[in-house]
Amino acid sequence: MQHTLPTCAFDKEGFLLELDRWSPAVATQIASSEGIALTPAHWEILEPLRDYYQQFDGSPAMRALVAYLKPKLGRDKANSIYLLSLFPGSPAKIACKIAGLPKPDNCL
Repeated sequence: MQHTLPTCAFDKEGFLLELDRWSPAVATQIASSEGIALTPAHWEILEPLRDYYQQFDGSPAMRALVAYLKPKLGRDKANSIYLLSLFPGSPAKIACKIAGLPKPDNCL
């Protein structure tokens, strides 16, 4: 049985409609719906991702996300293979969803 937070509304793809309703508990709920159990490694990506959104007023696609993370986390963690291991399928899209951000424009 899936538990939903009654104060949150999501679009048909599971993205949070009201970004100010996001919290770590909401992130955990969204991640769970994606089959992901959040670890400190996930949070190491999600927190800068939220900073990116505040700075650029948009969600990054994969290349922009990798470029943004590289000076913060180094090459070992700021690469598509590592991000794919944390957020399988479409890392930028899934990470943005869990971070409570809109879907990146060019993600399918």
